[in-house]
Amino acid sequence: MKIASFNINGIKARLPALLQWLEEAKPDVALLQEIKSVDENFPREPIEDLGYQVETHGMKSFNGVAILSKLPLEDITRGLPGDDEDIQARWIEATVMGDKQAVRVCGLYLPNGNPTPGPKYDYKLSWMKRQYARAQELMALEEPFLMAGDYNVIPQAEDCWDTKPWLEDALYLPETREAYRKLMNLGFTEAFRARNQAAMNYTFWDYQAGAWNKNNGIRIDHFLLSPQCADLLQDCQIDRDTRGREKPSDHVPIWVELDA
Repeated sequence: MKIASFNINGIKARLPALLQWLEEAKPDVALLQEIKSVDENFPREPIEDLGYQVETHGMKSFNGVAILSKLPLEDITRGLPGDDEDIQARWIEATVMGDKQAVRVCGLYLPNGNPTPGPKYDYKLSWMKRQYARAQELMALEEPFLMAGDYNVIPQAEDCWDTKPWLEDALYLPETREAYRKLMNLGFTEAFRARNQAAMNYTFWDYQAGAWNKNNGIRIDHFLLSPQCADLLQDCQIDRDTRGREKPSDHVPIWVELDA
């Protein structure tokens, strides 16, 4: 079972890039972030023509997440529990029925949190507390599940081309990384680092200042696997080359291969 995560940065602007990648990479499941579309305007047909079921949790102009799946989906839920007043579309869950094993997938677009300090950063930290609570609930089931997407967290210095510009940024502040470590300490395996310890492996390059050509990137898109899911892990890779294509997202896909 190949599961990918891709912050598409606007489905309407990036649809050709998405379709090209889907045809090449052939993920069984793709978790999308920043679709920036209400559900009824999401361009389903060309994606469905490639054999995918499309499930979205969108909102106008901002945020929005989706699950594209060639495998059967069950128990689809939208929205991160814990705050009934939160209207931002940042979380979608479903159970993917594999040939050997069912896997619960949580697709997420964690808040950016800038500028700091301020209400946007407060929202980021409170959102991470809610994610922690949901993770505790899923861990208690002792079943394979994963939480994947754009975390807007630079976990460690080697996940950034240069930490100096990020020292006061919400993606790298000590409180952010502490919240991420607390989540990890529930027993998650970070899939990419389980397979590759090298520095200079990034998933995001800004559109500004020639970041892509200079390889001034950061690694902020992550797969966190429960112990039961980590036992199924076969591979995790970053599709770096998509960033150099025409009209790319500023993120690139990351994917895991599971024995499921």
